[in-house]
Amino acid sequence: MSTASTDIRTLAVDTIRALSMDAVQTANSGHPGTPMALAPIAYQLFNHEMRYDPAQPHWPGRDRFVLSCGHASMLLYSTLHLTGVKAVDKKTGQPTNKPSITMDDIKTFRQIGSVCAGHPEFAEAAGIETTTGPLGAGVSNSVGMAMAEKWLASNYNTKDLALFNYNVFALCSDGDMMEGIACEAASVAGHLKLDNLCWLYDDNNITIEGDTELAFSEDMATKFTGLGWNVVKVADANDLDAINKAVAKFHACHDKPTLIIVKSIIGYGAPNKQNTHGAHGAPLGWDEVALAKESYGLPADEKFYVPDGVMNHFAENIGKNGAKSYAEWQTVWSKYQSAEPAKAAELKSIFAGELPSGWDKDIPVFEASDKGDATRNSGGKVLNAIAKNVPFMIGGSADLAPSNKSDLTFEGAGEFLPRQYAGRNLHFGIREHAMAGITNGLSLSGLKSYCATFFVFTDYMRGAMRLAAIMHQPVIYILTHDSIGVGEDGPTHQPVEHLTACRAIPGLMVFRPGDANEVAECYRKAMTLTKNPSAFVLSRQNMPTVDRTKYAAAAGCAKGGYILEDCAGTPDVILMGSGSELCMCVEAAETLKKEGKKVRIVSMPCMDLFAEQSQAYRDEVLPPSVTNRVAIEAGIRMSWDRWIGSNGKFVGMSGYGASGPFDQVYAHFGINADSVVKAAKS
Repeated sequence: MSTASTDIRTLAVDTIRALSMDAVQTANSGHPGTPMALAPIAYQLFNHEMRYDPAQPHWPGRDRFVLSCGHASMLLYSTLHLTGVKAVDKKTGQPTNKPSITMDDIKTFRQIGSVCAGHPEFAEAAGIETTTGPLGAGVSNSVGMAMAEKWLASNYNTKDLALFNYNVFALCSDGDMMEGIACEAASVAGHLKLDNLCWLYDDNNITIEGDTELAFSEDMATKFTGLGWNVVKVADANDLDAINKAVAKFHACHDKPTLIIVKSIIGYGAPNKQNTHGAHGAPLGWDEVALAKESYGLPADEKFYVPDGVMNHFAENIGKNGAKSYAEWQTVWSKYQSAEPAKAAELKSIFAGELPSGWDKDIPVFEASDKGDATRNSGGKVLNAIAKNVPFMIGGSADLAPSNKSDLTFEGAGEFLPRQYAGRNLHFGIREHAMAGITNGLSLSGLKSYCATFFVFTDYMRGAMRLAAIMHQPVIYILTHDSIGVGEDGPTHQPVEHLTACRAIPGLMVFRPGDANEVAECYRKAMTLTKNPSAFVLSRQNMPTVDRTKYAAAAGCAKGGYILEDCAGTPDVILMGSGSELCMCVEAAETLKKEGKKVRIVSMPCMDLFAEQSQAYRDEVLPPSVTNRVAIEAGIRMSWDRWIGSNGKFVGMSGYGASGPFDQVYAHFGINADSVVKAAKS
């Protein structure tokens, strides 16, 4: 390689570093050290290794880059600016002529209104593939993205027309690797032999408290070899040619994911090399910034400086190569639409984030039944009725599919297994956190993804569920064994606070349907949500299927809460419930009506949706003048207070459960129709 070429490469790398330092120092907040150390990796990946067109940042055939060490966000923002990634129109999703990251955005790093937030936020700017910051989240998403590529390629590529052949690169830190989710996700990736996945691990021996020797002494090469990964080492992060050779070894490996272990010095170029802790977690100070720039050969006193030739250098490499790759893909896509019109129509739905026509045509209607069924069972029937008409609906369970009823059983559903990637039934093993993170990656790739486990284990999933809500990803969580109805498994498996905890996540729609037809209508609503994840909280035990010729139609579920049964005039009492306790409201109402009481029953399958309705509708269902209200739910009271008011009564749990047959556990805690009647009359 010529000296001139080497010089411009170094200049481009140092420009990434300088922009990152200036932004952090101007904000007087952030992490400058990691962007400085990892600038060569970002430069080499974007400019020379990835198939990525800056002018088409949502191109389905692009390679993905995930910055899992989200605290190094300025590394991504600086790179996206210099590579000339274009912004996309928020309404159409089409590229514009404006930069995704402007210099003004960089100058207002970590300020309100800037797309350059403290950690990368998906959809704030094109080029940010996922929201990262909570360590380990990004690498788990990357596994989902790699799985999505394998599934898309297996189902849509033909012998002559390959639309999907992209790779996923994730840049991660010691902090990512210490988090349990990273090991869970790496285990899944190794088992599935995802050879389109490459993690680049910044092995710099520094975390916020100091040297990693304080708490971390794993041999990562040996560990990842044991997890089924191809391991490559780069001795110096500044050696661009070595990074190139390492990525070539990733491309040459066809049966394993690849971990590239890169040795770096945090805050590379900062004059005070001993101040690695400060370089990681705090601004350097303008004096040290100036000295660092001087060592790079950049003007020491000029801020946000981009030397002549740097942006042109990126345009000549990633710009031209990306445009060529995109044009080639467009040619294939054009031929594909003619050759495979049915499959092309499915892909258009995926690319547009839309459901195919007729997706809900087979949703069943369940006959009234006193015996009824467990909502996990009716949930499985509804899931299958929908998924067979949504060919890109894909998901699985954390080793509990037979209990969750989350497996797809219709003909052709198939299994997603190592080197057999066409199936729609995923097997996550007992790895709940990684499952939820992977499911986010699948959703970010355009697939309609879901995952399943026992409701109590949302404790392990909460971080990823929260990120799904932040990113507005319409993931579906199937969460069975919803309450003390789990019975003999006892308090460890009986979720009592979990309904309130999940309802507390802004944007997560928590559905707890009260019978089989409410399951069907809640699914009908959830599938149309494009900006919200949904949690289906379903029972192990049976509950009656309400007679809809006597009671209101389950279509009321679309509004979150509705009047199941009403009375003439103003009610003496309003009874409210969800899930397996709704039938107890019905039973209590019969007793109260015999005693001459005017009773209204309100079914509340989704408080989140009900809260979004107009004040007029909410007042229609829950008239402010009627303060005698009783709610029953086999969980804690907290999320009900808004709806029952200060004078309202609650029948439910105030502590943990007990081990025993479910009906005896309910009786032990007094969660039954008699308690509702007593509360209504008190």
